[in-house]
Order: sequence, then C-alpha cells, then structure tokens
Amino acid sequence: NFQYVTVLAIISVFIVLIGCINFMNLSTARSARRAKEVGLRKVAGAVRIQLVKQFLGESFLVTCISLILAFLIAALSLPSVNNLVGKQLHLNFQDPFMVAAVLAITLITGVFSGMYPAFILSGFTPIKVLKKEVKGGAGGVVFRNLLVVIQFVISIVLLVGTTVVYQQLQYIQSKDLGFDKANLLYMTVHGNMEGKINTWRSAFQANPLTENVTISSGLPTNHVSGTASIDWQGKDPSKQIIFAHMFIDEHFIPIYNMALVSGRNFYKDLRGDSTNFIINEKAATVMGFTAASAIGEPLTLWGERKGFIVGVVKDFNFKPLQQGIEPLLLGTNNWGGVVVVKAQPNKTTETIQAMEKVWNNLEDVYPFSYKFVDQDLENLYKSERQVGTLFSVFALLAVIISCLGLYGLSAYIAEQRTREIGIRKALGASVLNILYLLNTRFVIPVFIAMIIAAPLAYFTMSKWLNGFVYQVNFDWAIVLAAGTTALLISVLTVSFESLKAAKVSPVKSLRTE
Repeated sequence: NFQYVTVLAIISVFIVLIGCINFMNLSTARSARRAKEVGLRKVAGAVRIQLVKQFLGESFLVTCISLILAFLIAALSLPSVNNLVGKQLHLNFQDPFMVAAVLAITLITGVFSGMYPAFILSGFTPIKVLKKEVKGGAGGVVFRNLLVVIQFVISIVLLVGTTVVYQQLQYIQSKDLGFDKANLLYMTVHGNMEGKINTWRSAFQANPLTENVTISSGLPTNHVSGTASIDWQGKDPSKQIIFAHMFIDEHFIPIYNMALVSGRNFYKDLRGDSTNFIINEKAATVMGFTAASAIGEPLTLWGERKGFIVGVVKDFNFKPLQQGIEPLLLGTNNWGGVVVVKAQPNKTTETIQAMEKVWNNLEDVYPFSYKFVDQDLENLYKSERQVGTLFSVFALLAVIISCLGLYGLSAYIAEQRTREIGIRKALGASVLNILYLLNTRFVIPVFIAMIIAAPLAYFTMSKWLNGFVYQVNFDWAIVLAAGTTALLISVLTVSFESLKAAKVSPVKSLRTE
C-alpha cells in the first residue's frame, strides 16, 4: 500500500529529526565548555563565518560517520526487512537516484543538526568569555526543553500508533464475518472441466473425506463481481444500484455455516431453482423490502434470467473490512468455478490427499494446487500486519534515540551541578532529594509532550482507522498509557545518571572549594 510507504517514510524523517535534536541539545548544553575556545579563536583573528564553518563541519563529520554505520546496519538488517515486507530490496550503489538521495539526506541532516549550535557558539564575544559571563547552554534551558518536548511528542505518537494498529488487527482477526472460515480448503477449476459441475461434485462426494463439498463461482473473501442490471417490482428507474453477485449450489450456505433469516435454501437438485435467487439482508433493504416480505418477489438479472427470491441470508462480509457489506445476489451455479471442501477436524492432511486424487483423475492439464479460505482472509490484511510490525520497530527506535539524548543531557547537567549536589548533601539532602531535583528538570517537558501528543495521536490514528468500515474505538487510555510509559522510561534514564551523581561523597565534590 503506497499510503503506508509514505507514512513510514515520514516517520523515518521524524526519527532522523530526533537524532538531530539530540545533537543540538548536547551541543548547546556543552556551549560553556567551548566558550573559551571561541573567545581565543576570535582574539586570534577568527571571524564568525569561519567559526560557523568549523561547527557545521564538525556536525557534517559526525553525520558522515553515521552514514557509514547506517549502511552497515542497513546491509545486515536487509534480509530481515525483505522477509517482513515480502520484497527483494537491495542496496544499489550504482543507482544515481539512490546515491543522490542518500547524499542529500546526509547533507540536510548535517546542516540541520549543526546549524543552531553553529550560530549560537559562534556568537560568543571574547569580552564576555574572559569575564566568565557565558553560562552553560547558550541556547537557553527553554530551547533545550522545547527540543525534549518535540522528541517525546514524536515518541508518544508512535507508541499510540503501534497500540492502535495492534488493537485494530486483533479486532479484524476476531470479528465474526458472518460465516465459518475454519477447515475450508479450495481449488480453482481449470481447462476442460469447466461446466462439468456434476462430474466434480459426484467425484468428491464419493469419498467420505471430501463429501462435504460446495462449488461456487467465487469465495466470500474478497469478492469483486457486481452488476447494476437487476430489476424488481417497485425499482426506481433513476437509480443504478450495484449488486455483488455470486453463483452457488445448495451446499454453499450449510458449509459456510451461514444463517437464513427468511425463506429457504436452494433445492438439492437445483433444477427447481435454476432461475431463482437468494439475497442478503442489505439487498432486501436496498430493494425496499423486509427479510420476510422479500420472499416470493420476482427478480430479473441481466434482462434474461427471470426468477423469484426464495431466501434471505443474514449479512456476511464478503469483502475486506475496509469496506462495508453491499447488496448481494446469489444465483444457482451450473458451470463450476471454485471447489470448496470442509475438512474434518484433525484430518486436513488426509483430506488434501483425497482432493489431489480426485483432481488427478479428472484433470490432466493443470497441476493440483489448493489453498485455505482462512489464509486468504489473513492475506487481505498482510500489509496492515507489516505496518504494525514496522510501527513497533520505529516506535522502539524513537524511544531509544530520545532516551539516549536525554541520558547524555542528564549526565552533562549532573556533572555541571556536582558542586551544588555536594553542598546540598553536606546540608543534609538525601539521595531521594537529589533524584527529585534532577528528575524534575526533565519530567515537566515529557509531561508537556504528553499533552501535545494526545490530540496529534487522536487525529492521525482516527484518520487511519477511517480506512476501515469496521474499526475499534479510539481509547484515550492508550494515550495515557503511552505517555506514562514514555514518562517512566525518561525517569529511569535520567535517574541512572542522577543516582551516580547523588551517591558521590560531598568530600569528593567539594575538596577543591
């Protein structure tokens, strides 16, 4: 699904953005350390543009090293990615578009991540540096907190997205489709055997393993046939309503364990029902009938097949759950199509062997092949499952990268406040007091990120869910859980370094004072 590819590409850009934010955050936080260097360079004659080039060069160098590592990781992970998406992707360094795209991404990442630190660090004046008026983090605490907020907004939205995708997939897999899909094997009739439906049916019914068989024009999995050439009494001639249509035998409804809400099934020999029809509840409603009143109504298909409605089947999903139930017309099948056999419990292998024997006796051109109905249904949502897995990977990457930046920032701030921590401990502060002091600095931005991420997550995931007619309700508890998870992870990340700083003896912290 190209839409999913686009979404994942956007998410990957956000993950690169998180990495850029980390670089900016740590660079601006360490600005006080480099203030003397900037002051000395300016005193020695360096102009601002030279310093900007130096800092951008450092950023670009880090990005180039990252590019080399990224290629190595991509090459190692490509087999797993190919297995996940079912494609054979490869790194083609001879493709000029790929090379140009990679170089452009590298250049943009290097410039973007280094731009803010370059202009801030290069703006130091020698006089302020010599007077020690430059404080740690020239970008300001507010700016660094803003970057932390952006990081965790992205991480929380991805965590919410992963959970919603998982819930929707679980809902799809567990939803009652209106028919039984278990233990159903099928094969498609080819070649000379088309039109010899009675021959096929007799051959299968002769074996106890395959006697529970139905032959229909299609499967109720992803049915696409439809027509507007249907007439009934009272039809508005100005309306052209598309009816899905399928041709079945008398065993179709029992084998799929469908329910008739009114009327009857087709007769066993089908001859008495050769031109009659069964419709679903949706069709009865569209035609202006109730399930009961539709029975016995005349109906004409394609202007030539004239019969009566003899039954109304309970609505069932014969298309993917992204689409709603449409009007459906079921006629009698007299030519072939798909042979569906309901295997007995724990006798699937024997049933397949029996099917193959029948096939080989009747068909000498096409090789025997079979599929499972429930597997076809699973394959309808293959791309959604792939996206769910990729969402999980991307969410994990986003959280890890965000926490790496948070860890680096907390380590630096703990180092900066070593003396303060020593004094506080000398005055009686406990380890918990110190942990609270250092954690508060980062808990507030993450909490703000939760508030901002909530409406963003709701908007993006509601839009994705709207692609399904049948969908789970968006639960705000998911946002709360994702935000709490991000908050706990950030607290654990910061606490790891803060705990080390809090345990340092005041004697060591203040021995030079």
